[in-house]
Amino acid sequence: MALGLALREKTFWKMLYESAARADEVLCLNVEDLYPQDKRGKITAKGGRRSGFTGSPAPPGSPRLIARRTRGPLFLTDRKAPAGTPTLDVCLETGRARLSYRRAEEIFEENTRRLANPLASPEDIEDLDGWTLHRLRHSALTHDAEGGTSTPMLLARSRHASVRSLERYARQ
Repeated sequence: MALGLALREKTFWKMLYESAARADEVLCLNVEDLYPQDKRGKITAKGGRRSGFTGSPAPPGSPRLIARRTRGPLFLTDRKAPAGTPTLDVCLETGRARLSYRRAEEIFEENTRRLANPLASPEDIEDLDGWTLHRLRHSALTHDAEGGTSTPMLLARSRHASVRSLERYARQ
């Protein structure tokens, strides 16, 4: 089913799935955190640790997403930042704010309602829930576990501190 998504969403969701990163980690990325030639980047993980990730920080179209920007938030809102937005969350070149977790989650949920409820009638779809960004991360790690990825690799990809945290991904 074609969803007709914006480049920002396509890039964001692909990065989430391919890196198995937490949504807030990816939303905190700045343009200068990416190394597109190596398909790598640097994120600030839970607890403030700086960590490398691999995946697809530069899928097709990301040069258009970055649009010659050399610094500032990678994922931006569609509008100018309101007064009082922290300086670190504003792109100095465009004046737009960093996309928030709340808005990113809302967009993902809205766009996955039909996928999550394939038998729903068009008039009922607005009342139903779509998927969550956490479920996208969960799917990536579950698929890795089902594909035979080793426990040390799963720990590295998930950035979990405990093997017990990985149990949910191995049991599906």
